[in-house]
Amino acid sequence: MTDEVKKVSANRAKKEQIVEEIAEKAQKAKAVVFTNYQGLTHKQLEELKRTIKPLDSEYVVAKNSLVLRAFDKAKIKIENPDSLEGPTGTMFLYADVVEPLKKLAKMIKDLNLPSVKFGILDNSPLTNEQVLKLATLPSRETLIAQFVGGMKSPLFGLHRALNWNLQKLVLTLKAVEKSKPVAS
Repeated sequence: MTDEVKKVSANRAKKEQIVEEIAEKAQKAKAVVFTNYQGLTHKQLEELKRTIKPLDSEYVVAKNSLVLRAFDKAKIKIENPDSLEGPTGTMFLYADVVEPLKKLAKMIKDLNLPSVKFGILDNSPLTNEQVLKLATLPSRETLIAQFVGGMKSPLFGLHRALNWNLQKLVLTLKAVEKSKPVAS
């Protein structure tokens, strides 16, 4: 009987450790996306994990009950816990939200798997459509470049307008100079 108690205790300790790790990841993440990974092979799951790892993201597969406990522990509310039915993979996005979602969207486009259940961004719930819409946004660097370009555009326009008037004046003076005879 003591062996059985040790087994249960070891199993419980392992589950508590998983809950603790997921809660820590949930608190650290800027966004979380829940997917149904059913139909993906182990190799495809590992490929997804490998491609998002350099983007400061993680994909974790754990029992739904453990995920729910971890999010309760992290004080992050899941609007509809029933939506975690079936096999669920959790994607934790720590830095840039868009780039890892682009990788996920590419995989979905290529394989029609995994399917997005829902997401959480800054403690606000997102539908699966909103999650996939986020994946279509340009990257952070591109948005910054567009912003800076937009800020510089009026300055370049003003510079061009002022410069054009000076060029016109110089061309007019040269035309007047050519039309007047040279005094000797």
